[in-house]
Order: sequence, then C-alpha cells, then structure tokens
Amino acid sequence: MSRWSDLAGKASGEDYDARFAALARSGKNVHGEARFCAALVPVGARVLDAGCGTGRVMIRLAELGYDCVGVDLDASMLAVARKQAPGLPWFQVDLAGFEPDSLGIAGGFDLVVAAGNIFPLLAPGTEGAVVERLSAALRPGGLLVAGFGLDEAHLPVPPGLTLSDYDDWCAAAGLNLVDRFATWDADPYAGGGYAVSVHRR
Repeated sequence: MSRWSDLAGKASGEDYDARFAALARSGKNVHGEARFCAALVPVGARVLDAGCGTGRVMIRLAELGYDCVGVDLDASMLAVARKQAPGLPWFQVDLAGFEPDSLGIAGGFDLVVAAGNIFPLLAPGTEGAVVERLSAALRPGGLLVAGFGLDEAHLPVPPGLTLSDYDDWCAAAGLNLVDRFATWDADPYAGGGYAVSVHRR
C-alpha cells in the first residue's frame, strides 16, 4: 500500500482538483512545473507524467505542444483527468510495475516528470524500483525531473526520503545528476525542505 493511498483514503480527485482551481482563481500560477519542463526539452518532445493525478501538469504541457502520456494509480484522480482532457492518453498504473510496452506505448520518452511529492508517497521499499522503471522508459539522453519535499513543512506524511537516497537510486538506474533547484521557478538549491532534481540517462 502506498503512502498516498493511506493519506488519500476516500478523498476524491474532484476535491484535489478543486483546490488547484481555487488557487488559479486567486491569481496563483499553477503551471510552474509545466513551464520548468518546457524549458528543458523542445516543443513536440515526448513527455511522461508519472503520477499525473488530475492531469494539471500534463494538460498544460499538451496545450504547449508536447506529446504527453499520463500514468497514475489513483482511479479518482484519473477520472478527473479523463473528464478534462478525454483526447489525451491516461493509464492507471502502479509505477513500481510500469512497463510502457505492455500498455501499447511505443518508443521512449524525452522527459519523465514526477511532480507533487510522488517519491515520498510511494509504497515504502519501492522507490528504487520506480526510479529504475522510469529510467528504462527514457530515451538515451532523456531527463527525469522530480520535485518533492524533504521535511515536515513540505510533506503531508512524515519525512523519510533524503536526496542522498534518491541520488543513489538514480545512479543505480544509470542516471546522472544534471542540476538541482529549490523550486519549480528554478531558484538555486542551497539546502532546504524542497528540491527539484534533474537527472539524465
């Protein structure tokens, strides 16, 4: 059982989506992750949104001209994504067992993005396997981008994942650290409770 399943319980994708809709109405920029990714790969690049949730990041990237695929384990989240963008490919998948070929997704990805605390919310002990699966989905030279909290202020669950752990899993999966930031606005990382890491295959 993933930490997300424990946390979400019966919570619906509609509730989650409503929170971001309210933020957008208040004038907050809710597309920082998409803007960050768009600065890394050219328009038309193939992007996997790993843990896509209600599709906020992927839908924006598709609007910007990217070839996107979304995968998530939470059916209620995917129901919202499919309702908002029925023409985009959404798959219900456990990332620890993600195999693009089995879903009929041909070819590799130029960029895989895991936003929204995906790694800290995985089932304990599966993190390395998920990194391995996502790395295998990348084309040579492709990028894995992950943003997640490292302390209680930036996580809805007790912290347990360190950047050292994450870098070790990436290295074991054949990925090299390219850069690390403190925010999706690309502020330099100098320690702190949130990090956005960019690794290259």
